[in-house]
Amino acid sequence: MDILQNMARIIKKEAEAIQGIQVTPDFERAVRTLQACDGKVVTTGIGKAGYIARKFAATLSSTGTPSVFIHPAEAGHGDLGVLDEQDCIVAFSTSGKSTEVIEMLEISRHLGVDKVIGITSHTDSKLRELSQIILDMGPDIEEPCPLKLTPSATIAVMLAISDAIALTLLELNGLTKEDWGMRHHKGYLGQIARTNASKD
Repeated sequence: MDILQNMARIIKKEAEAIQGIQVTPDFERAVRTLQACDGKVVTTGIGKAGYIARKFAATLSSTGTPSVFIHPAEAGHGDLGVLDEQDCIVAFSTSGKSTEVIEMLEISRHLGVDKVIGITSHTDSKLRELSQIILDMGPDIEEPCPLKLTPSATIAVMLAISDAIALTLLELNGLTKEDWGMRHHKGYLGQIARTNASKD
């Protein structure tokens, strides 16, 4: 194996998957829905998608949109108690068939939370039935893994979509460097934000 060539192939495949995202009017609907959300944004997903959902919640919270991640496996053990009827859920699942995610969304409906944005790839997914808005990752994403199993291109697509949402919300909400710095009172980036804000 040519290691460098193989790594370049993987990176190219993931980049192509991101470039293949079709940014439809549903993407704007999703952003507007989250912007108008009177509660908090609740993200969920399991496996690798769960890590993206957790990162999305962290990015939203740090850029002015209150958000929390709920692990779907813990949802049925009391964690759904954090939900409020005014909340919006963003669910990540490539297949849209993950049992834990589907069960969480079904229970959420019984709790009066029905504003759901699903981020998925498969066209025959149950997630589509439980979501008001679907953001399509693209139905034919090929994983660069030699086994065609390890999710990497699909996860790169999820990350790109979630970042696009979060940064668009940041801009729509008029978040300033000072606002950003107040949410990052520790660390290098927070220091830069506060320093730059004082110069503006």
